[in-house]
Order: sequence, then C-alpha cells, then structure tokens
Amino acid sequence: MSDILIVDDERDIRELIGDILEDEGFTTRLAANSQEAMAQINSEPPALLILDIWLKDSKMDGIDILKTVKRDNPDIPVVIISGHGNIEIAVAAIKQGAYDFIEKPFNIDQLLVVIRRAMETSILRRENATLKRGDVKAAEMIGDSASFRTLVGQLDKVTKSNGRVMLTGPAGSGKEVAARYIHGQSARANAPFVTVNCAGVEPEMMEAMLFGRESSKRGVEPGLLEQAHGGVIYFDEVADMPNGTQSKILRVLVDQQFTRVGGADKVRVDLRVISSTNRDLQSEIQAGRFREELYHRLNVVPIAVPSLAERREDIPVLARHFIEACHSGQGLPIRELTEDAVALMQTMSWPGNVRQLKNLVERVLILGDGTGPIEARELPQETTGRDDGEERVVLSGTLATMPLREAREAFEREYLLTQINRFGGNISRTASFVGMERSALHRKLKSLGVVTSAKSGGRIAHVDDAMQEVS
Repeated sequence: MSDILIVDDERDIRELIGDILEDEGFTTRLAANSQEAMAQINSEPPALLILDIWLKDSKMDGIDILKTVKRDNPDIPVVIISGHGNIEIAVAAIKQGAYDFIEKPFNIDQLLVVIRRAMETSILRRENATLKRGDVKAAEMIGDSASFRTLVGQLDKVTKSNGRVMLTGPAGSGKEVAARYIHGQSARANAPFVTVNCAGVEPEMMEAMLFGRESSKRGVEPGLLEQAHGGVIYFDEVADMPNGTQSKILRVLVDQQFTRVGGADKVRVDLRVISSTNRDLQSEIQAGRFREELYHRLNVVPIAVPSLAERREDIPVLARHFIEACHSGQGLPIRELTEDAVALMQTMSWPGNVRQLKNLVERVLILGDGTGPIEARELPQETTGRDDGEERVVLSGTLATMPLREAREAFEREYLLTQINRFGGNISRTASFVGMERSALHRKLKSLGVVTSAKSGGRIAHVDDAMQEVS
C-alpha cells in the first residue's frame, strides 16, 4: 500500500494529476468512476486517495465514496477536489473525514504541498500500525507446567476462528497476554489489536471513546471500535463496563455497525471480540450490574487462565524471562537465581500472580548491587530477625496456641501442601525434595488427610475435609 489512487471523471484532469505526481516520484493508479474506484480500493487499498466530488456515469458520488472508505479503510487519507467547490461542500467533506479539500482549477504547487502532507500522514499511520503489530508478536506465552500447557492448547484451538472468547482468571494472571497470543496467531495478526480498559475510563467518557464523535468544529474523531476495524477489540475487565454502554455494545455485536456520538451516519466495522474478567459474571448478572444478553454474546468460548499458584513450576522460567526483559528494556543487570531463591519463590504467596512476580524481579534488580546471583535473602520473607543474627519463623496466632502434637501436624500438613503444589502434584519430585521415600510420603499424606486432584491440566493438593472431621 504505497501508491496514490486518482478518481476523476475527466480524463485530462486525472492523467494530468497522475503525470505531475509520477514526475515527483509517486506511483499512481487512475479510475474514471465509482465502480472502478471501489474495485481498485477493494483489490489493494492505496496509501492516498485523490477524489473528485462529482462523478458522471457513477453509482456513487465523491461523498458516498468518502463515507465508504472512511468506514472500511479509515487509515487512508482522502483529498477531495472539485470544480464546483464551495464552503458547504468543503465542510461536508471534512466532516466525513476528508484530509483536505482543493478546488479546481488548482495550483500545482498547492496540490503537491497537500499531497506530500497527506502521504506523510499515511506513512505515520502505517508505521503506528506496524508498531502495534510488533507489540502483539512480542507477547510471549512462557511456561511448561501442565496447567499452562492446557491453557495454550485451548488458546491454539480458537486462534483460527473468529469466535468471541471470554478469558477468566484472577488479576495479574496474564489474561491480556493470552488475548494478544490469540490475535498474534490468527489470520488478523496484521490488523490492529485495540485494548479497552473498562475499569480505567470514566462512565461519561466511555461512549465517545468507543464510538468516536463528530462535530462541526473538530470533524470526525474515530473511536476505538473504528481503530480496531479488521482486527481485535479487547475488553479488559468487561464487568466494569457502564450499564448504559453495555446495551450499545450488545447492539454493535448484533449489527456490526454503530453511530458516532453527535453523528447520524452508520459506521460498519469488522471485529473479533475478546473479553476478560476476574469477577463471577453470573453473580454480576443476578445483582443487575451486567446484562445477561451481553454475557451470552461474549461468552461463546470461555477459557480459564490459571493463577500463578496453580502453575508454580513455571515460576523459575518466568522469573528468568523477566530478568532478561528488564535487561533489554531498562539496562538492568542479568543475574542468575540461586536454588534457595527459586525454592522460596515457589513457596511464596502470590495474590498478584504473574504481575506481582514481574514487579518483584524488577525491584530486586533495581535495589540489588548488580553482582552475583539473586539469593533468597533478597526476597520478601515471612520471618523476623533475632539479635544473634539468626532468623526464626513467625507463628500465626492459631498455631502458637495449639498443643505441640496438633501444631506439628498443622505445620506438616501446610508444608507438604505447599511442596506438592510447588511441584505441580508430582509426588516423586516432592518426596525427593523433602527427603522422604515415595511410599513414606504417601503414608504421611494419608495420615494428614492431604489428597491430590486434577485441576487445569495439573494436580493440586488439598486437605480432605471429611477425613479431617473423622480424625
């Protein structure tokens, strides 16, 4: 898309403009009517469109073509020319999204100035789109745990379709990375990926941001839906979308078109919709905060993104990935991880999930001296220092008030639960780490009421409540 399409029903005019632009180093195509123009645009969108208002023997006039182009190819700058120009036509053209307006007979120098500026706009828009696509391709899926492999398998199944996907999971678990992975592996990978932060926009601004707006002073301002045309619109934390906006988005999903704020013309869009939430939308529906019809439209393919606690085996590889990312992006030092640091990371609580791990790695790299591997003492620990320099475990109030036997069982149960989940439910690896025979570990788990069950492609350990009641 690097040429200029010239549309004019007067052969002499379109050939004259073509010759002038060819002499200036531009590549041009010519069209005599709306049928030829639309066929060429649909075949290969140009970098710039020079468009006559009045077209003889055409089904569409220049304004109709302009509306269609701005609807289907909003990034193409359009320069309007007319031998019957007046201020009303100029205002109408600019309002519909034209880049500029030139009246016949035109001054060649003036024409070239406008064309060069319009081409610069076209180049900048393409470069911006390329950068956005680069961001999508850079979104890597990192991990090798069973639950993670299950997630990737589900994502791979939906990449080749246009089905709407609902990603669920706790905050920070990587739902947007999963959405970008779907887009980057799909047939829309070269089209935009536009994120709508439903929780970060004031309700009164949401509709203008999504649908765009029109005004006589500022012309057409495309919204996020138009910017995502041909690609993916990602509704991040969709449960926070204002109730009034929900009904309008529902209509867009049904009709694939909408009207800008302050406008009258319909804007048609071709979009794939991916949504995410960390809430129970069924509860939100019952509370009247989310429209059930919209839920069913968005929740065509539900995919659960596991928490970091469900994929503790991936913590070392994720941490090393973030170390390398901090080095390449911020120039922070490359540091290895000691075995003790990895073990502590895999047993820590991660309420903020992958995002929390990323922030922790960055903080350690910034505050550290930049030499040697990262050690466990550099990580936050639930311990307190003693005067003699030794560290002791801080007992919870409940544990501290138990008799020794009960406290020991509670500690062993929690310790073994943590280690089993750390190793993804793998009893052999857990036994090796804790220094027990596999059969002895099985007997110990049974006596403590600890069982493992399948979840999200892996095995998760938990306490058998019924057995605990019996004991």
